[in-house]
Amino acid sequence: MASTVHRAAPPAQRTQPGKRALRPRLRRARTLPGALAITLLSAVLPGAGYLWSRRRNLGWIVLPPSLTAIGLAAWLGLRSPRAMLDLAFDPTRLKVATAVAGGAFLVWLLVVVTTYLMVRPFPRRIWHTIVGTTFVGLLCVAVAAPVVFGARYAMVQADLVETVFEDNTSATAPKHVTEKDPWGGRDRVNVLLLGGDGGVHRIGVRTDTMILLSMDTRTGRTTMFSLPRNMMNAQFPADSPLHAVYPYGFTGYGDPGAWMLNAVYRQVPMLHPGILGKSDNEGADALKMAVSGSLKVPVDYYLLVNLQGFREIVDAMGGVTVNINEPIPVGGNTDLGILPDRYLQPGPDQRLDGFDALWYSRGRYGSDDYQRMERQRCMIDAIIDEARPLNLLRRYQDLAAAGKRIVRTDIPSKLLPAFVDLALEIKDASVRSVVFRSSEEFFPGDPDYAWMQQVVRKALRPPPDRPRERGQGRPTPTPSAIPAVEETEAADPGAAIEAADICGYHPGTP
Repeated sequence: MASTVHRAAPPAQRTQPGKRALRPRLRRARTLPGALAITLLSAVLPGAGYLWSRRRNLGWIVLPPSLTAIGLAAWLGLRSPRAMLDLAFDPTRLKVATAVAGGAFLVWLLVVVTTYLMVRPFPRRIWHTIVGTTFVGLLCVAVAAPVVFGARYAMVQADLVETVFEDNTSATAPKHVTEKDPWGGRDRVNVLLLGGDGGVHRIGVRTDTMILLSMDTRTGRTTMFSLPRNMMNAQFPADSPLHAVYPYGFTGYGDPGAWMLNAVYRQVPMLHPGILGKSDNEGADALKMAVSGSLKVPVDYYLLVNLQGFREIVDAMGGVTVNINEPIPVGGNTDLGILPDRYLQPGPDQRLDGFDALWYSRGRYGSDDYQRMERQRCMIDAIIDEARPLNLLRRYQDLAAAGKRIVRTDIPSKLLPAFVDLALEIKDASVRSVVFRSSEEFFPGDPDYAWMQQVVRKALRPPPDRPRERGQGRPTPTPSAIPAVEETEAADPGAAIEAADICGYHPGTP
């Protein structure tokens, strides 16, 4: 370093009493590369450049806090990732952290610029000024970019949590849950997935898609129960006020079409406002009670998605990949005799955008509700597969913007870190599915609820482990899997089938 800087002045001579001692001469780099090296050092360890240039007071004011902040950030990132996750789902703390990070960046910027000004060689040529200024400018931009990027993501995240997950009043959500015990001591958490045909805050949404997602909180093993929209006489738990009104099952008001399961969401708030207690979504609370009473399992939370807006979510993710075993209509109406506009053609690993993914999930021309329900469970499986951390991060702003418009739930924000942890477990665990389709045991016009409850109990028993290491993803189905699935469903209509099996590509098999 001695070759790149001016030699320090010899020690000041001893002064006579009554005269002030000379201050040590300040230090400058002798060459431009030396000045840039000291500036870069100060960018990595703010304050180090001040010390090198013998501005010790400034150096000791800046360097220790910088080292403390760097050490704390490293400790939180490496030793306490859960604390970072908690921060991400606390809008107030997230906004404060963003403001603090912005202030720290401004201080860093001041330190870097002043360090360069203090250590640059003097005198200097014009090209030294140009090169040095350009280097410092690029260094500041390189650091500013991720800071600004992170701040934008933080504010988007805070807005999403405040919009979707905060201030949701539910009459049926679990009461005895905390951040330390998010599942209330239970082994499973059950979330009712709803697909509606209108805005999520519109009164009278028709919920044509109803899937109960039951997740093992320890292993992530998940079972989906797809319920037909036309299931009649839904039961309510014995301790629910709705059971006193409908002791023999939900009958709604008017023609038998109002007795279907998909009518509960809009009919109960209209006929019995406030019957379940204080709630900002009485329809969802009533439907949770209907599914809970019919299947004899607690329904903890709901997640409602506007199906027309579902395409926005898929587009924001960059599309999804599914296997198509038979042509699937896009558009068309069987009852009105309207032909489809086109068909999604069969093939393995078909990449679908949001529009085609919506028709893959909803298309019914020439098919029935049960085929549609099977495709819906495959779509959920495809979304789980697509939810790779890097992909979600890259497209997060679009996902958050779409989510604010089309998602409604009663999951509280304080439990979001626990749900994120569980979602990571689900991605590596088995996902099984039960579709309640018409058979000798089940008829939606007059369901045998005792049989349905037996099916649910059987499906929720822990399945035998497959030979698979964590991190390998879910098992890949063999070409012979689908016939085995069909034989299983024919022999046992309530059998729980691996989603990876039923959703595989099997040419010639619908």
